[in-house]
Amino acid sequence: MFIVTDGRVLLIEKKRGLGAGKINGPGGKIDPGETPLEAVIRETREELCITPQNPRKLGELWFSMSDHPDILCHVFRAERFSGTPTATDEAIPVWAPLDAIPYHRMWEDDRHWLPMLLENQPFLGRFAFEGERMLTREIHRVADFAGFSPSPFPDLR
Repeated sequence: MFIVTDGRVLLIEKKRGLGAGKINGPGGKIDPGETPLEAVIRETREELCITPQNPRKLGELWFSMSDHPDILCHVFRAERFSGTPTATDEAIPVWAPLDAIPYHRMWEDDRHWLPMLLENQPFLGRFAFEGERMLTREIHRVADFAGFSPSPFPDLR
C-alpha cells in the first residue's frame, strides 16, 4: 500500500521480517479467506495505525528469491487515509517527497515500478533475486488487470 498525497508518499522502515531495515510500503501476507484488498487494508492498519480510503490496485509483482520462491505481491495506491501514521512493533512511518524517494534504502526492484505507481500507471513485473541482489527483471505497463490470471508470464503458470 502506498499513500500518495500532497507531493509525498507514505513509506515504512521495516523493523522485522523479510526486508527488515529497508524502506518499503506497508503490506504482508494474505490470510486464508482474505482478498488482496482486505489484506492490504488490515496490514496498513497493523503496521501504521491508519486506514487507507478508496485504495485501488495498480500493480502485480512476481518474485523469485533464493530463500522465498514464488512470491506474488498486489500493489495498491490511495490518496487519502484516516488516522495518524504511528510507529508500531513492525514499522516506522516515513514520508518521502515524490522528488526524493529513498531508493538507496529500498529493494533494488522498486526503482523500476514505483515511478509507474506514482504516475497512476498500472504495471506487471517479475524479478529474480539472489539474497538482496536483483538478477533479472521484466516490467510491463498495462491498461488494467483483465485477463492476467494467474500470471501473464507463461513460465510462471
